[in-house]
Amino acid sequence: MLFADGTLAARIDRAEAKLVADLARAAATDTVVRPFAGGLAICAKHGSPVNKIIGVGFGEVFDERALEAIEEEWRGRGEPVRFELSALAEAQNGTVLTRRGYRLIGFEHEMGRSLDDVGEDFPPSLKLRQTCRSLGGSGSPAIEGLTIERVSDDLIPVWREVVVDGFFHLDGTGTGSEESFTRDALDQMMGDFAKAPGVDKFLVRIHGEPVGAASMRLDDGIAQLSGATTLPAFRKRGVQTALLRHRLRTARESASELAVVTTQPGSRSQANTQRQGFQLLYARAILVKD
Repeated sequence: MLFADGTLAARIDRAEAKLVADLARAAATDTVVRPFAGGLAICAKHGSPVNKIIGVGFGEVFDERALEAIEEEWRGRGEPVRFELSALAEAQNGTVLTRRGYRLIGFEHEMGRSLDDVGEDFPPSLKLRQTCRSLGGSGSPAIEGLTIERVSDDLIPVWREVVVDGFFHLDGTGTGSEESFTRDALDQMMGDFAKAPGVDKFLVRIHGEPVGAASMRLDDGIAQLSGATTLPAFRKRGVQTALLRHRLRTARESASELAVVTTQPGSRSQANTQRQGFQLLYARAILVKD
């Protein structure tokens, strides 16, 4: 059983901040990355989903003069300031943000699991059959015709199309937030994501047809699982479960000790991760100043 204290949450959030900064730098040459309150304030191109302040406020209260300078810089770039603030950060920081006109627009859950028990035989066949049944499958320990491959450069356009289509058609579960992005914004973001250093990309096929995709980044013992989605016509068949297990085994083989994934609260993605041994570590509040 993992216990998430401020130290672990800071480690995870700051790894996330480094990933977002790499994505932002891949997205635009004029990206601004500023240290702030132990984390990073990251602003890339206009309207980018990676524009955010994250990894901040663990054991310290925001310096409002420094925050005011960030707000002024982002205002000059025509961007709202967006915070992803961990529930394990200093509580007073929420008061600072609401006093300055930030509004709460949603939450996200940070899920995690140790990789100690992940080996060649992970998961046991009985658990696999039970999971297949719970997903509405036949109970078979494998999905007929399913393959997972690491994406080479020539397959990036296929991977990108699957990810964009999957995220543009969400499954409607979970509370999420009021944020939404156009298909063009998602397509641009995934194109930038594909160029970010250190990101491994995976493509799922059933009988040769691309049906799902995901990605993973390793950072100092943490495996960051991200970008997992399935095309609408192939959902509820266990594709996400297969992607989760494959990345967990890959992370363990790479000597990572902890796997983390961000989900919408109460979503099917959260349920899928919990079936694979993940637990809720902490929540992040999403706050925006327009």
